[in-house]
Amino acid sequence: MTRELARRIAFTIGALLLFRFGTHVLLPGLRPGDWLTGGPAAIGAITRLSIICLNLIPYLSAAILVQLVAMAWGRLNSLARSGERGRRRIARYTLILTLLIASFQAYGIATALRDIPNVVPNPDGGFVLTATVSMVGGVFFLVWLSELITRHGIGNGIALILSVNIIVSLPSDIAGIASLLQSGAISSGLVLGHIAFWIATVTIMVVVESARRNVRVDFAGRKIGDRVLPARSAVLPIKINSAGYLVPTTVAPWLWFLPLAVLTYVYGADAPLIESAYKQLKFGAPLHMILGSAAVFVLAFIYTAYVVDPEHTAKSLIRYGGAVPGVVPGEATADQIDRVASLTTVVGAVYLTSVLLIPEVFELYGIGLPYSMIINGGAALIVVCTVLDLRKQVRDLSLTNAGDERR
Repeated sequence: MTRELARRIAFTIGALLLFRFGTHVLLPGLRPGDWLTGGPAAIGAITRLSIICLNLIPYLSAAILVQLVAMAWGRLNSLARSGERGRRRIARYTLILTLLIASFQAYGIATALRDIPNVVPNPDGGFVLTATVSMVGGVFFLVWLSELITRHGIGNGIALILSVNIIVSLPSDIAGIASLLQSGAISSGLVLGHIAFWIATVTIMVVVESARRNVRVDFAGRKIGDRVLPARSAVLPIKINSAGYLVPTTVAPWLWFLPLAVLTYVYGADAPLIESAYKQLKFGAPLHMILGSAAVFVLAFIYTAYVVDPEHTAKSLIRYGGAVPGVVPGEATADQIDRVASLTTVVGAVYLTSVLLIPEVFELYGIGLPYSMIINGGAALIVVCTVLDLRKQVRDLSLTNAGDERR
């Protein structure tokens, strides 16, 4: 292990411990004690309301919204691809939108807490203000901490924080399942079936996330200043799952729940059609599974086209003197890259849709176990991708000398 790698690992561990410490800092104005009623479950729910209870959700929502606007608005898309200066402006827009989303969510939570009897000892206007500011500050603290991890630590800071949230819930889930198994509420066969299922699922995730479809690219020799670069060959790697997980699975429910929310506002929640729609679209319902699968499948193609961007890639190859063997540079190259990416994304979209459906299939057929709400196929995929990224960075840093030279 190199000294640089050890330093980065130590920094990352320290930052994650600081994050976990923040989860135990209660919101100002909430003082659990004898005055808090509602039983152990209610007390546990209240005590989880730390200053970082919003986590990174507002920031991720803002980032997804900005990406959606960039996909639809060419000017913002060009800005995002215009280099470091453009990326800084995009980051600034994302933070402004994060502030708006976090403030809205924090104010709603603080107002709801104030109106619950025996939860806030002094439910005056001061509590709402301090709780809102604390929660918004907690979001920006996590954004800052994740950037520090990415820059000075090892791995992607946002992915690590999300993964830690998932991993820390595992012990309580395992303890709960063991308790139910001892009491006879669930069978040992069901538990063994889930263990085998998750081993197979994680194995498939590792294989798929590590797989690439490589497009060969030949670069002609050229002269840059006093340097002469010889002709060489390289590959353009295209991931099977280029769309990732968060964007398709986050945007998919918006396609029907946003129109449904508008209809609810217009006609009221008691309207028979609205009640029926919510019933048919609840988690685990067949219609929800069908719509969700179709939406994620299509969104995987749309977002892959944005991420890969064959036209931008073809122009970049021309700029650097590269060409796909046997394909005319320019539009023909863009068509070839688009064809390869589309065929590869068919497999990726099926894979991503299957991951999304795991908890719903368990719910539909009643074969699930009492996992926490965040333990599902998506959570497993986030952890797997985080571990693969960590492994890659550790390997790269282990093979790099102090002067950033490969051994």
